[in-house]
Amino acid sequence: MLDVLGVEKRFRSGADEVLALAGIDLHLDRGDFLTVIGSNGAGKSTLLHVICGVLLPTTGRVRLGGVDVTGTPAYRRARRISRIVQDPMKGTAPSMTVAENLALASKRRGRTLRRAISRRRRAAFVERLSDLGIDLTTRLDDPVSTLSGGERQALAVSMATLSRPDLLLLDEHTAALDPKNAERIVELTRAFVEEASLTTIMVTHNMDQAIDLGNRLVMMHKGQIVHEVRDEAKQETRVCDLIELFSRRHVADDELLLNSV
Repeated sequence: MLDVLGVEKRFRSGADEVLALAGIDLHLDRGDFLTVIGSNGAGKSTLLHVICGVLLPTTGRVRLGGVDVTGTPAYRRARRISRIVQDPMKGTAPSMTVAENLALASKRRGRTLRRAISRRRRAAFVERLSDLGIDLTTRLDDPVSTLSGGERQALAVSMATLSRPDLLLLDEHTAALDPKNAERIVELTRAFVEEASLTTIMVTHNMDQAIDLGNRLVMMHKGQIVHEVRDEAKQETRVCDLIELFSRRHVADDELLLNSV
């Protein structure tokens, strides 16, 4: 379903060169849910940016559904790839209403917006919002800018999964939320992904999340995938096992350690 083939990404800063991705090879089957952990600067977000087209790899290829999309711009990949980022303010259009945001998401595959918010579609949006467990069903006509951070991220999860994308990318999408809202977003993510059997990659600093969600887990370090577990082995993994892996790599990351407590 997704193939990342020998991908390197180098950045230049003056005379210096940083190797952010050092020859990544990754294959996901349809329906896989991969969680990605690693210290700051390990290359986790850079990998997602290359997959969705925000960054072009220095070398290597990206294939989606057997089609080479390496040179395809991000806006075209967005018809098949949904992405949620850390900042709740960036996953939605704040000046548009809740209904208009959902209409945009439902037309992701390139149809026009003409007559997008019919009475039947509004009813479908109300049903969709009722699944969020928060009171947005009466706020279809409210600008998204009036929502709280947790409400906006819940709406972003709903929008990202509404059109059943080929690939869902989650870039620390709960990191900016308080623990209660983060837990709610994790459960919404789990429910929507399982409902549609979405192929998913989630970057997280929260080791409990990394273990609890999905069927595969990889650890990145210095631009490389240095460890992977899947299926039963992943279910048997504990946070202390991951901490030991970081210790072996002499990684001391305060954010990782705090999220493991």
